[in-house]
Amino acid sequence: MAGNILVVEDEEAARRSLCELLREEGYQVHEAADGAAAIKLADELDLDLVLTDLRLPAADGLAVLKHVSEVSPQTLAILMTAYASVDTAVEALRLGAQDYILKPLIFEDVLRKVRHLMEHRSLAWELQMLRREVSKYSAPDQPVGSSKAIQEILALVEKVAPTPSTVLITGESGVGKEVVARAIHLRSPRRERVFLPVNCSAIPETLLESQLFGYVKGAFTGATNSQEGLFQRARGGTIFLDEIGEMPLSLQPKLLRVIEEKKVLPVGSTNPTQVDVRILASTNRELNREIEAGRFREDLYYRLNVFGVHIPPLRERREDIPLLVEHLIHRHNQEMKKNYRGVDNVTMRVLVSLPWKGNVRELDNTLERAMILGNGEWITPADLPGHEAPPQEHLVDDNLEEVLKECERLHVARILEKTSGDKKRAAEMLGLSLSTLYRKMEKLGIENT
Repeated sequence: MAGNILVVEDEEAARRSLCELLREEGYQVHEAADGAAAIKLADELDLDLVLTDLRLPAADGLAVLKHVSEVSPQTLAILMTAYASVDTAVEALRLGAQDYILKPLIFEDVLRKVRHLMEHRSLAWELQMLRREVSKYSAPDQPVGSSKAIQEILALVEKVAPTPSTVLITGESGVGKEVVARAIHLRSPRRERVFLPVNCSAIPETLLESQLFGYVKGAFTGATNSQEGLFQRARGGTIFLDEIGEMPLSLQPKLLRVIEEKKVLPVGSTNPTQVDVRILASTNRELNREIEAGRFREDLYYRLNVFGVHIPPLRERREDIPLLVEHLIHRHNQEMKKNYRGVDNVTMRVLVSLPWKGNVRELDNTLERAMILGNGEWITPADLPGHEAPPQEHLVDDNLEEVLKECERLHVARILEKTSGDKKRAAEMLGLSLSTLYRKMEKLGIENT
């Protein structure tokens, strides 16, 4: 069980016994023999819980509680005392304690209270994150599509999800890298814990370090309290570092340390904090080129890319577009309180033929705008301003089966163009035998040049 606990007790035998008990439970335990030492440690450490005696040398337990509540409001506290009274209990609770324990200690009671508070702290954070995510997230728990590429990605997700390995997800902006990351998390042993996405390109460089790793009181101007970072808050769960290629070179050694040692060093602290978190990352950059240019550490790249998943752009898997359109319309119907039945055949042909430089994100935005402009039943080409239909000779007039056939023709023709007409290489890329490719070209009306 993860957690960072400070035990404050002046009786050495009692302190050591309590620390040993908590360490056996899997907690990271620090200890102090007097109130002054405890106050100093509270300034330096990222603490989840403080267990403090009432009567202490240098500063009593109430002074410790008061200081902890000021510098680290998120830290929980339990007061231990052999001199309990109503006034003492009320004062302890007023100063931020969540509970108090009478001496002599019964270790089973101590463990029960500690477990309860640590679980409460974790659940409170996860609830906060869940509320934030639910308000913005209604995507599926796996990529949508019927293409060979998507099926291969789903197979990779099933293989890597149960493992603790780091995963690097690559692909152009808008292809659905976060959807793949969520799919990995939801199929992992950490599925009941938080999934915390962090956009490394959206946080200013000056703030990114403190956001990721936390900071201690006085670390910089304005740091009036200690604050845990996102790695600590994702405890037990998964952190998704989106656009990792944007991370400043100066922070990359710290991330490497987290991956290798499972420890973070808050800004202004000299004491690393243990973390239990799985790391997934994504990038739209060619990291090999970034390494050559000196903008990305090679050792970090290999630590992140233990298992790689590449998502092709939407223009290379057009057969996924009909299913994506159906899914996205269903999602926007729920969000916008609409009741669209779908897109008409002509519109589907238009959507399949477009280049989609912004990938699934652009398709999503296009459909949302169309549903705002449309009549509430079927999306038509008139609802797609700025998205012109392809030349009429490339359109078909039949049902969805014909649309998919046209989509397949476009995809095969594009792969042949990409391989400069090399049929053997094109067949390998398409996952077909050479003879099957020739038959398919004949069936689809693609010239054998």
